[in-house]
Amino acid sequence: MPELPTGTVTFLFTDIEGSTRLLDELGAEAYAEALAGHRRIVRDAIARHGGVEVDTQGDAFFVAFPEASAAVTAAGEAQRGLADHRVRVRMGLHTGTARVSDGGYIGSDVHLGARVAAAGHGGQVLMSSATRGLIAYDVLDLGQHRLKDFDSPLAIYQLGHDRYPPLRTISNTNLPRPASPLVGRTREVAEVTARLQNGARLLTLTGPGGMGKTRLAIESASELVSHNRNGVFWVPLASLTDPALVMSEVGQTLGAKGSVAEHVGASEMLLLLDNFEQVVDAAPELAELLQACANLRLLVTSRERLRVAGEVEYAVPPLAEPEAVELFTARTGIADDGDVAELCRRLDNLPLAVELAAARASVLSPAQMLERLGQRLDLLKGGRDADARQQTLRATIEWSHDLLNAEEQALFARLAVFRGGCALEAAEEVIEADVDTLQSLVDKSLVRHSNGRFWMLETIREFAAERLDESGMAETMRRSHAVHYLALAEEVESALVGPGSDRWHDLIQRDHENIRSALDHFEATSEIESAMRLSGAIAEFWDQRAHHPEALLRYTRLLEADTRPTPARAKALDAASMIATKSGHQQTAVKWQEEALALHRQFGDKRGTAIAMWGLGYLWVEDGNYVAAQDILRESVDLLGEVGDDVAAAWATRTLAFSYFKPGDNARARPLYEETLRRAREIGDADLEAHGLGALAEYAIDDGRPLEAALLARQTLQIVAGAADPLLVTSRLSGVARVLSLLGRPTVAARLISHAEFRHEEIGAREIWVATENQKTISLIHAALDEATFAREWDEGRKLSPEAAMALAIAELDDAVERNRAN
Repeated sequence: MPELPTGTVTFLFTDIEGSTRLLDELGAEAYAEALAGHRRIVRDAIARHGGVEVDTQGDAFFVAFPEASAAVTAAGEAQRGLADHRVRVRMGLHTGTARVSDGGYIGSDVHLGARVAAAGHGGQVLMSSATRGLIAYDVLDLGQHRLKDFDSPLAIYQLGHDRYPPLRTISNTNLPRPASPLVGRTREVAEVTARLQNGARLLTLTGPGGMGKTRLAIESASELVSHNRNGVFWVPLASLTDPALVMSEVGQTLGAKGSVAEHVGASEMLLLLDNFEQVVDAAPELAELLQACANLRLLVTSRERLRVAGEVEYAVPPLAEPEAVELFTARTGIADDGDVAELCRRLDNLPLAVELAAARASVLSPAQMLERLGQRLDLLKGGRDADARQQTLRATIEWSHDLLNAEEQALFARLAVFRGGCALEAAEEVIEADVDTLQSLVDKSLVRHSNGRFWMLETIREFAAERLDESGMAETMRRSHAVHYLALAEEVESALVGPGSDRWHDLIQRDHENIRSALDHFEATSEIESAMRLSGAIAEFWDQRAHHPEALLRYTRLLEADTRPTPARAKALDAASMIATKSGHQQTAVKWQEEALALHRQFGDKRGTAIAMWGLGYLWVEDGNYVAAQDILRESVDLLGEVGDDVAAAWATRTLAFSYFKPGDNARARPLYEETLRRAREIGDADLEAHGLGALAEYAIDDGRPLEAALLARQTLQIVAGAADPLLVTSRLSGVARVLSLLGRPTVAARLISHAEFRHEEIGAREIWVATENQKTISLIHAALDEATFAREWDEGRKLSPEAAMALAIAELDDAVERNRAN
């Protein structure tokens, strides 16, 4: 075997589609002849373009190319050579790195390439965004797709514009994967999907709780993933009570930093909005969103109609009787001898009611359940002021509840205080839960347990909340719950900034619904100071995880509700100013930050004073008030060092460097950036290190050291490649574009700066200094390219996915390093 390429490699995977069927059709002899002809054509194309055959198994090839363009050319030629053959071959390409071991490659990029190939159809050549970013071929954007065994969606492209069936992928979706298969509902799934495909843009699935609306909606939406190029997304709303937060929740799900309408734009997308009934006043916003986004469709589950223009209602029926029996049998393993069918009929074939009855099958036979259940259902079905099915379900839950012992009933009620579930430790502390009792509730299907958390279906949680209200313990439990999450937030507050912060952001994310509930409780009981402390403690989470609209709404409300000068207000003002800055409300940010600074000084809070000085200094830099900004930032850095906050001091030093860099005082900016880099490495703050490296890369160019500049810029991308903050990644790509333009590579720089500008538009939250620096870069590129070339590269840049842009930037910097070393 020739020596395998190393470094950045493009992998090609091929295999024959339907090889077993083709063997049956042709017979062994003819199939062997066709297979041999296929191998000859593929191998000839590989050899002509420098590919190395890594492995061949049956009808499949695994090939490595040192250049992406050569790999794509070889794949295209092989497909053209196979056009007249009986075999249909699917091909997939991906560019990445992998370790050479025992004559082959090891690494996730190898597996990703194989998944890309497996998604295709005979005659089709697919490629990842990493490969797409390195070639100049005519390709078709097939949108974002999820691939098996990979968590993040991937942009996939097709060579040429021929039409093929939808890709065989999980596609671009966050739809939950139910633990068990859907029983029945074949007709309903077909009807729901048909309505959405045949013109309905707002389809509402209605029915009482426990009817299976969510399960039906998820199954139907999953059928439509391949029909929505830009994805299908599930937005759970069961824990929301404020209609004003609905669009914020949708935006958070989609990763939108600006408005949802701007983010969606012309995208072909389906949103599943689940449990809309408690925020139904937000329905007019859905109609406005549909009007603004021509290719968007909405699938909504709700106990009532939304009553807005364009709504199509689909009333979800109970299960058909055979389906209800099948569900009970699947859950219990008990065959139907007539009693199961009768039991399901008495439960009106309601999915949740059948599930609850099945949970009792370990101790009661279907006949015994009929005997105990029948009288209660007959009694409760007589009500006039509620849907009979809802009363049946309520009676079923009540029957399951009444079979609990007193300890189980008490814990069941107290669990309702949690929104979105809870960890065991929280249940033990807040409601004094016993593990054995919790397990018993799980065994009886009244409580679910998954991913280390205990939670309830919303219908059951509502019933439990009524029991809690009747117990006389509701206020005690809600206060205990709110105090617990206030303590949790303040405990992890300092860890939300700096090295290793991602795990703490994830922790807050898991309990965000509980934190919202705690904030709601503090507001409802006029404990505004506690609400300010809590909201101030999670400010970094709201910023990093793009909850800006909700955060701004809550801060504004809290600051207006209690204007007393307190440390809690000062803390909330700091947080509110940061969020306002990221949201583009500069004047409001300055006003809040100035008040915060005055309060911190009044209370003798040195660290708070230093943080407020830092925030105010940054705002003054953006306003062009450089001298005043430099004075207050120097004082901030000194004070932060005095109180021992090394992380904040390092970031404030970076802002001080920026205050000199922006007006062009590089002599003072440069040593401060060097100091920032040193401090970042000392404390292990990768994000701050990337900022320092980016600045020093430009200084290396000024000093005539292009090799060092390329190496520094390359390091910034290595650091931010896996960052959760898209704004950080995009701003660093902007910096690389500037470096490449200064290194004499204007075409690639044009693509990258175009991509960065487009991504900034999508994200919405944007720092002013990035826009200013981007305009300088664009001016440099304009000076080096003619208008036609600039326009072409700009258009190509807007088509790049984030992965492709990153791959292109890395490849170009690697090339710049090699060329400068050679010179």
